[in-house]
Amino acid sequence: MAVAADEGNKRDRILIWGAGAIGGTVGAYLRRAGLDITAVDTNEAHVRAIRQRGLSITGPIETFTQPLSGSTPAELSGAWDTVFLCVKALHTEPAARQLLPHLAKNGVVVSLQNGFNELAIAEVVGRERTMGAFINFGADVLDPGVVHFGGRGAVVVGELDGRVTPRLARVHRALQFFEPAAITTDNIWGYLWGKMGYGSLLFASALTPASIVEVLDSRSARPVLTALAREVMAVAAAERVTPMGFNGYDPAAFGPNGSAAAIDASFDAMVAFNRRSAKTHSGIWRDIAIHHRKTECDAQFAPIVKLARRSGIAIPHIERLISLMREVESGERAQSLENLAVLAG
Repeated sequence: MAVAADEGNKRDRILIWGAGAIGGTVGAYLRRAGLDITAVDTNEAHVRAIRQRGLSITGPIETFTQPLSGSTPAELSGAWDTVFLCVKALHTEPAARQLLPHLAKNGVVVSLQNGFNELAIAEVVGRERTMGAFINFGADVLDPGVVHFGGRGAVVVGELDGRVTPRLARVHRALQFFEPAAITTDNIWGYLWGKMGYGSLLFASALTPASIVEVLDSRSARPVLTALAREVMAVAAAERVTPMGFNGYDPAAFGPNGSAAAIDASFDAMVAFNRRSAKTHSGIWRDIAIHHRKTECDAQFAPIVKLARRSGIAIPHIERLISLMREVESGERAQSLENLAVLAG
């Protein structure tokens, strides 16, 4: 079943590449708002369910089923001016190469992902056709055609060079149909670095069977979590990036002048934010415990390791986190609270 593009009205149409937790949730909301959305996914069972029954959104925010145009990459035809790339970080480069024939000459790929995937996307489609985005809402795929939307979070979009452009305004307007509080920024890299600081805490929590709240709220875990965030923020500082805060995460607290009180206040705020979400565990945890597959750890932290070595910055806790995550992914090490003690060194 081929899905063809309507060449006459491309700017009002969005191609969502990766219709899982993030892409599926955003796509369902945007289609419900009347935008012309085509969802692409490599999971044939998921695509088939979307075609037959629509995409179902469940959870505490609201429950609805949205008819949606679904396709596998092999079935797709046509070109789009706007593509939301929503795949896992480790699949970014192959996905970017697959979508390239479907990106209009003056089109843009918007990375709705975790990590610094804009770098890999730009290598494939060109920096001028790449836009950054930062997302922090909670969602999980439960079954083919069913996504659990567990909690709202920050949504930010920005050009890589900080410019204010018509296409940025267009993408922002679209994302507001999903998250009315979505904003634009001239410092998208600051948000991406902030998310990596916070992300390091989520990766650490996934070394255990405990929930995000349980780990962030643990007084015994906070010292090693603090060490992780401080290392990420130190590399950001060396890159002359000003990390941005969101949903309780305060980058300054984990900087060189951050006080113990500020650190605890940030942890308490992150705990309060996550308590409001029905998503108790991270997608990283689900990759290991539910799906038994490789996480995004290597893909997300590789740029930070490279930059740290270039600047001569020691990041022993991040390096240990990567090593432990590989062992847990492979089954050599079980998810355990004891892993946090190993992480501390």
